[in-house]
Amino acid sequence: MGFFAGLNNEKYDRQYTDRELVRRMVEYFAPQKKRIASIVILVLVMAGLGAALPVIVSNIMDLMKNQPTPQAIAIVGVGMTFIAFANWGLNWLRRSLTVRAVGDVVLELRTRAFAAAAEHDLSFYDQFSSGRIVSRITSDTNDFGQLVVIVTDVASQIVQTVILGIILARTEWKLFTVMLAFMPVIFIIAMGFRSLARVVTKNGMKAMADVNAAIKETVSGIAVAKNFRQEHSIFETFDTANQQSYRVNVRRGFVLSLVFPTLNATSGIFIGVLVYAGGWSAAAGLITVGAWYLFINSLDYFMFPIMNLTSFWAQIQSGLSAAERAFALIDADPNVVQKDNHRVPPLKGEIRFENLQFRYTDKEPILRDFSLHIQPGENLALVGHTGAGKSSIAKLIARFYEFQSGELTIDGHDIRTFDLQQYRRQLGIVSQVPFLFSGTVAENIRYAAPNATEAEITAMARRIGDGEWLETLPNGLETQVGERGGRLSMGQRQLVALMRVLVQKPAIFILDEATASIDPFTEWQIQQALNLILANSTSILIAHRLSTVKAADRIVVMKQGTIIEQGNHNDLLSQGGHYAELYNTYFRHQSLAYIEKIKELKER
Repeated sequence: MGFFAGLNNEKYDRQYTDRELVRRMVEYFAPQKKRIASIVILVLVMAGLGAALPVIVSNIMDLMKNQPTPQAIAIVGVGMTFIAFANWGLNWLRRSLTVRAVGDVVLELRTRAFAAAAEHDLSFYDQFSSGRIVSRITSDTNDFGQLVVIVTDVASQIVQTVILGIILARTEWKLFTVMLAFMPVIFIIAMGFRSLARVVTKNGMKAMADVNAAIKETVSGIAVAKNFRQEHSIFETFDTANQQSYRVNVRRGFVLSLVFPTLNATSGIFIGVLVYAGGWSAAAGLITVGAWYLFINSLDYFMFPIMNLTSFWAQIQSGLSAAERAFALIDADPNVVQKDNHRVPPLKGEIRFENLQFRYTDKEPILRDFSLHIQPGENLALVGHTGAGKSSIAKLIARFYEFQSGELTIDGHDIRTFDLQQYRRQLGIVSQVPFLFSGTVAENIRYAAPNATEAEITAMARRIGDGEWLETLPNGLETQVGERGGRLSMGQRQLVALMRVLVQKPAIFILDEATASIDPFTEWQIQQALNLILANSTSILIAHRLSTVKAADRIVVMKQGTIIEQGNHNDLLSQGGHYAELYNTYFRHQSLAYIEKIKELKER
């Protein structure tokens, strides 16, 4: 296992038999029936033409004994030229049809793989590297397409072999029997490499997926790496994965390179036997010289498809492994499972947790017998130390994770009975680090409400700080935000993310406030945007700003997955409990009284 140590199997990977893989492939090719039928006909015609060539040459050799006329030789030459051109044209047509059929199937497979990846819940992406998922959607589906092209080539040659075999059996059945005796040996050698080829090609793909994952992670974190001068470290991470991929693929190449030389050597032995047996028979007058040559020449035609099949075994096994990995992604069982698919009416926003148990893993309990009732239209702030369970509550409401027991209801309905797409259309979520897609500010605001007009967006934007934040953007709403919003400041990104929710008009709003420091003016603008959203929704705020906490209707104080205090800001502060401790640790320095006191001390 030295070469393959460290290669990552995913939990959702599964082993498919060749029969299952073929059955799945046939399903994907079902819509291509007409093209497949045309390809089969072309393969049969080409096989017949290919089988005719050695027969024509054999007949020419027999004709040479009887002083053939120039006309006969000319006819044979023209016939062979015609066969060559016909073969070229038919081969071009066959490959064109094959490429189109394969292209459509790969398109469908890639679409289904991406759709399956997009449908998976967030817990799926917590467990599995997005780089490896990308590798399955791109590289593996492409390798699957190459498999089909190779199989059609080899199938054409096998059909040609069958036709030629019939001709040989009718020409001289004794030599044909000798030729058939070689076939089991060839098949045994070819099949001997089968299992080993599947193992090494599959491990080669895993190694390449690790390289893709390393590249994606290091490039995504390049800014952090440069900040901490860790360019060498990220190169080492990539280099480790790359070197492992190199070692695995060298081993793979070494194993697969044994196949063709072994078959070539075996073929040489068989040709020697056939030359001896056929030469002895021709000398004794049992067969003609042409027939003898036909058998010697035809041995190559017999051996070539089998040797081709084996030499292409790397690509064939690569294609089967690729199909296996793509199907495993499509077939992966979701962690979040809906009991029903009920239509979701306009929500009031009443949320109730009843004795809910939740954990990310068996060894990581987060919420224990958790109960909480949030009234429609209520603005609830969740506070607590890191790991208290605040974000988990928000993720459960968004139905990103599956809880283990208890109940979570929305407007009295079990959240597991909703049509998730309809339900999430009524959710507005802003994460701690707002994510913006490449494009303009307007395109990002319209993301959840594509039908929103520019006039509506502009009017809404001007309700925040009289629209002054728009003036800080070089081209207003048409400003390009860059990858992940990198061209905007953190405050601008937060405002765009809040505008995106504001345009959506959600019934339930979830905010995980950013902890990054921003200037007071931008904070005031953000609070204005928040107030516009909070006025029309039930809101769950994972609060990091004092202004957000103080404005909440109710503050829920959490510790180790349980509620230990709840109330408004002043009541909780006067109790001198855990909230007062959190206030002094996280919020006190944000208060105006504290800032003025510090200023006064400095002036002294």
